[in-house]
Amino acid sequence: MITVEEALRLVLERPFHPTVRTASLSDALGYILAEDVAADRDFPPFDRVTMDGIALSYASWSGGQRTFPLAGLVAAGSPRVALTHPATALEVMTGAVLPSNTDTVVRYEDLEVRDGQATVRAADLIKGQSIHRRGSDARRGDILLRRGTIISPAEIALLASVGKVNVSVYAPPSAIVVSTGDELVALDAEPLEHQVRRSNAAAIQAAMMYTRWKADTVHLPDNEDVLHGAVSELLQNNDVLIFSGGVSKGKFDFIPLVLLKCGFGQVFHEVRQRPGKPMWFGTRPDGKFAFALPGNPVSTFMCYHQYVRSWFWSSLGVPVRKQLVPLASDFNFEPRLTHFLQVRLEDGKATPIPGGGSGDFVNLQAVDGFLELPAEKSAFRAGEAFPFLSFRQ
Repeated sequence: MITVEEALRLVLERPFHPTVRTASLSDALGYILAEDVAADRDFPPFDRVTMDGIALSYASWSGGQRTFPLAGLVAAGSPRVALTHPATALEVMTGAVLPSNTDTVVRYEDLEVRDGQATVRAADLIKGQSIHRRGSDARRGDILLRRGTIISPAEIALLASVGKVNVSVYAPPSAIVVSTGDELVALDAEPLEHQVRRSNAAAIQAAMMYTRWKADTVHLPDNEDVLHGAVSELLQNNDVLIFSGGVSKGKFDFIPLVLLKCGFGQVFHEVRQRPGKPMWFGTRPDGKFAFALPGNPVSTFMCYHQYVRSWFWSSLGVPVRKQLVPLASDFNFEPRLTHFLQVRLEDGKATPIPGGGSGDFVNLQAVDGFLELPAEKSAFRAGEAFPFLSFRQ
C-alpha cells in the first residue's frame, strides 16, 4: 500500500498526450487553452476617461483658474477631439478618449456646472487623475493568456477583447465511465429494498463535464467473463476507462484481475488514505489508461477529484496545486492514514462536516470539498492549514 503523495506522483508521471482542436469562442468555456494569446493592441488603446466630468489643462488650474467655460461634450465612442484653448474645458463621459491638450479629469461631484461654465469646487486636484492611460494594462504583443489556462468567463472576456473568434484548445481523450455491481439499477428504475440506483456514474460524468470532458456510461454485472468481454470491447473506442466499484478484496471484485487480463499493467493498488483505500490505477503499452475507483460514493467522488481530475489537468499543462485552508475547529483522526476530511468553507476556514462514512453521499451536498490531513498526525488543531481539494468547480 502506497502513500497519497506516491500515488499522485505515479499518476501524474503518466500523462496522456492531447490533440488540439479549434473551438468557437461561444463554445470555449471550460476548455483548456492550447495556445498563448497576445494583445493585438495596447490596453487600453487610448487614454481613457474613467469618470463623468470635465477634462482640462492642469496647468490652468494650478495657475489659479477655477471656472472654465465649457467648449463641448465628448461621449464614449467619439473620435479624439482637441481642447483648442487652455482656459476652457470639455465635458467628457466615462469611456471617452481623453481630448488632446488636456491632462486631468474632474468628476461632476467636484464641480458646479451653470450657464455653460464649470467651477471646480475640489480643494485639490492631482495631475492625471481619473485617466486610464494607454497601455497601462498591457502593451501590444504582451502575452495575456498562457497555454494551459482553464477558460473561465474572465478568459472569455479577454479572448473577445483581442478578437479571438476561434481559439485553439486541447481535446480530451475518449473515455467511458463503468459502474459495476449487481445491487445497482438504472436511475429511472424503482429499486427493491436490496438495490440502489447508479448514482456514482452520474456523479463522475457530471464532474468530467466541468472540464468539458464528455463520457458515456455503461453498467456491467459482477461476472468475470462478462466483464472481460465487455472491457475488451470498450477498449476499442476509448482511451480512458474509469470504473466505480469491484476493486476491493471481495469475492465479486473482479476489476483488477480483468484489467490485467486485458493487457493493463498495474501501477498501484491500494492507497494509504481514507476514504478510497482500494483504488487501482494502470496503463497499457498502447497508451490506454484505467482508473478503478472504490464503489462507496464518497470514495468514488474523492478519488476522482484527487487523482483522475488532477491527471487530466496535468496532462493539459494545468498546474496541480491545492490552496492551504485553516481548520475552523479541532479534529482528531487516529488511523495512520491520510484523511480526506469533508469540510464546508466559511469565512476562509474549513469547518468539518460530520458524515456517515464513505457511503454517505447525501452529506456531499453540504460540503465544498476535502481537507487533506496528513497520515503522520492524529490531532489537528483549529488554525492549522492543510491542502484543500475542491469539487465546486
